Amino acid sequence: MFEKIEVFEKRYDELNAKLYDPAVASDSEKYTEIMKELNEITPIVEKYKEYKAAVSAERDAKQMLEEGADDELKELLLDELKTSAADIERTGDELKILLLPKDPNDERNVIVEIRAGAGGEEAALFCSTLFRMYSMYSEKRGFRTELLNVNETELGGYREISFMVNGSGAYSRLKFESGVHRVQRVPDTESQGRIHTSTVTVAVLPEAQEVELDIDPKDLKIDTFRSSGAGGQHINKTSSAIRITHLPTGMVVECQDERSQFKNKDKAMKVLKSRLLSEKREAQSSAIAAERKAQVGTGDRNERIRTYNFPQSRVTDHRIGLTLYKIDQIINGDLDEIIDALITADRAEKLRNE
Repeated sequence: MFEKIEVFEKRYDELNAKLYDPAVASDSEKYTEIMKELNEITPIVEKYKEYKAAVSAERDAKQMLEEGADDELKELLLDELKTSAADIERTGDELKILLLPKDPNDERNVIVEIRAGAGGEEAALFCSTLFRMYSMYSEKRGFRTELLNVNETELGGYREISFMVNGSGAYSRLKFESGVHRVQRVPDTESQGRIHTSTVTVAVLPEAQEVELDIDPKDLKIDTFRSSGAGGQHINKTSSAIRITHLPTGMVVECQDERSQFKNKDKAMKVLKSRLLSEKREAQSSAIAAERKAQVGTGDRNERIRTYNFPQSRVTDHRIGLTLYKIDQIINGDLDEIIDALITADRAEKLRNE
């Protein structure tokens, strides 16, 4: 492990030296590239310095004890040994986590797709609850949400809704949300107070980069149609909505949020590329399935990952056995406690497999 870190240390010094090169300073693209790499390795180098300082403190304390010390100094040195040993263990564990292979998609924007499952109108209403939850969470994290497509119901729910979350690290925070979300609550239309159980599927896809996927225009069938919905602003009189069919796979994507046909087409292509890229990655390597399993569950859409029980104010994430009795805060976007626990469990699983 330490040989690997020393390579980072050497590279850290090289990069810092390059920043003082006038040729680099005048080349914004090169400067940005160096700063990006420097930002990636700086936490590792700084943590290693902290680790080495703890090792040095422990060594000095041991040496002074061996050379002899009065009772008062001996007590101080023994305390120093305990502190240093704890610091060595802590920083060593933190270094192991920093050295774990990073998900190359972590810093990307994401496309989130939410679809009503079992439960009819109640499932559609819970779709809108989850959309609101993710929107509020994104706002708290400084991310920006952009609606891509929505299919509304008469009661204000969504049969399906897709949106993009823009921001550095968006995928790293939301990738564990893929799967089946189950809700247990008493619907407003239920006169006898019976609890209904409904399900909603969530898919989280990293936004595809242009260089990763080349789609032949001949493989696309593009149709235009008039926007539809429950009424109001979602209905217009022009055929601005777009439906794109990828002929080789039969994959269909619709976008009708914008009044501009061009904007709808652009958004629909983003969704299509992200879906195709996701399928391509899964088909290319069975290692992806193993990786997803390591990420605290498979993330498969057929897997129930979380239950929201409104009568008990309880939210349970079944992958890590975490139960929180704060449903109101969670559906208002307070997701960090759950997401942080999932990230910690993911790291622990990866460390066990190292």
